[in-house]
Amino acid sequence: MNGYAILGWGSLIWDLDDLAPQVRGGWAIGAGPALALEFTRVSPKRNGALVVCLDAVHGVGCATSAIASVRDGIGAAVTDLARRERAPEARIGAVCLASGHTSGTIPEVVEEVRRWCLAGGWAGAVWTGLASNFEDHLGEAFSVPRAIGYLRALSGDSLDQAVRYIEQAPAATDTPLRRALAADGWWRGEARRLGLR
Repeated sequence: MNGYAILGWGSLIWDLDDLAPQVRGGWAIGAGPALALEFTRVSPKRNGALVVCLDAVHGVGCATSAIASVRDGIGAAVTDLARRERAPEARIGAVCLASGHTSGTIPEVVEEVRRWCLAGGWAGAVWTGLASNFEDHLGEAFSVPRAIGYLRALSGDSLDQAVRYIEQAPAATDTPLRRALAADGWWRGEARRLGLR
């Protein structure tokens, strides 16, 4: 049986940060479970850029990626990911097949990860469970047009970070917002300005 997997779908893929010493091998891009994702989180860390998160309401099934943790216990793997994400451990989802321990705010995600671990021979997995906060920040529910309007209102470093983040996300993170932006001339121009297209 494999050890514990760390699942990713956003900046973790290109920036392990202080998680780097706690993994082995490289990312298996697109080899993780398909989970409901969308860019519905306003990130304080990224100056208000929209970042991808698990979203049972607005998300669509996207293949995630996996990398092996060097840890031999689920608790240590949770602590490692929480440290990298600058998040409380309560916001890190986890499945451990041996103990039956599970945590996570979206039951469907927990079950999908559990099935994926069983099928792939993993002892368990951890993932980031930071919630969508689009409506909290903007006072209105997420929609693709509202998200594009929000992005168009950004400027300076906030806009640059938003463009870089969405453009650098793995191709498998193929959400309705990302598809709409790919067809938007303004967005393509911003991506070209930053040398991302």
